Amino acid sequence: MTDNVRISSKIAAIAESATLKVDAKAKALQAAGRPVISYAAGEPDFATPEHIVEAAVTAARDPKNHRYTPAIGLPEMREAIVAKTKQDSGTEYTAAQVVVTNGGKQAVYQAFQVLLNEGDEVLLPSPYWTTYPEAIALADGVTVEVFAGADQNYKVTVAQLEAARTPKTKVLLFCSPSNPTGSVYSREEVEAIGKWAYEHGIWIISDEIYQNLTYDGIKAVSVTEAVPEMIDTTILVNGVAKSYAMTGWRLGWMVGPLDAMKAAGNLQSHLSSNVSNISQRAAIAALTGPQDEVVAMRESFDRRRKLAVAELNKIPGWVAPMPEGAFYVYSDVSGLLGREWGGKVINTSLELCDYILDAAEVALVPGEAFGPSGYVRMSYALGDGPLLEGIQRLQKLFAGN
Repeated sequence: MTDNVRISSKIAAIAESATLKVDAKAKALQAAGRPVISYAAGEPDFATPEHIVEAAVTAARDPKNHRYTPAIGLPEMREAIVAKTKQDSGTEYTAAQVVVTNGGKQAVYQAFQVLLNEGDEVLLPSPYWTTYPEAIALADGVTVEVFAGADQNYKVTVAQLEAARTPKTKVLLFCSPSNPTGSVYSREEVEAIGKWAYEHGIWIISDEIYQNLTYDGIKAVSVTEAVPEMIDTTILVNGVAKSYAMTGWRLGWMVGPLDAMKAAGNLQSHLSSNVSNISQRAAIAALTGPQDEVVAMRESFDRRRKLAVAELNKIPGWVAPMPEGAFYVYSDVSGLLGREWGGKVINTSLELCDYILDAAEVALVPGEAFGPSGYVRMSYALGDGPLLEGIQRLQKLFAGN
């Protein structure tokens, strides 16, 4: 007689999203009347541009959008993605090589499902987005973390990747600009990593969701642009959520070799069928319409980035490198650990974030969500006033240490 286990062990082993957990706790405290300032959520504080919303309203009134459409995406949507990928990723694909997904997160999930067999290893540069290891585990893969600290600007080297490679290595997850660090790999660094992967027959899943959020004239270079030979063993993942303030619209995509995309499309036909036609019509307007508001949002993020880093580095023991992309500051707070705060010795960044939330009513995401302890992630995708006020609370909390 077998034990009557109610929940699958695979599903029960999934860790709750740390970023969503912190954000939910902050919102619950705010709802209870607490003046909590949250830097936890990875989403813009701007409204979706009006012309995109209008495209969705128009689409909702058109009966043709009330029906099932191709599971891999509307033809017009996929053509718009092809054009965007050629322009921003420097790589030409056909519409048949595109699968439109329910947000970038589903594209990440499906990419691992398509490529991994049980026991295949995935090299995961750390710090990493909290969903990656869970998606790898759900595909029966094995995560091999490769850590790069603030001294390396959180960017791994080919030497580190080579040291971690084994005969079981199948995939490298690559994310530039990075969530959570905001680091952007240079063209030379991308080329070196791409050539190494090609030499060893390693696939790359490249998460490009923050591709258009870079600063100081820096360009996020795609691996398929830097190393064209990698086009047959690279899956690009992207979406409209971050650049167009469309996190709630759930519209992402994956682009790659035809065989991999056919497999992903087959999986999606059983998993979810087509993405909402309304969201697809809105995303078409986003990619093909005016980009003025996108530029304005990026300029606001740039201003906030500089302000956040300058103010955080006034806190003794707090080291905040200047991010080059995305909208996060990933700080090294090891200088604050192993010390007494609020009458208690704090040894981990998880404990530090709990203390900060209780004592200063500021919500941050601890480094444990993205890899090793000793770090915290702060999103600067919130208004200028709350951004500065929250940091000033931190300055006051740790004053005179």
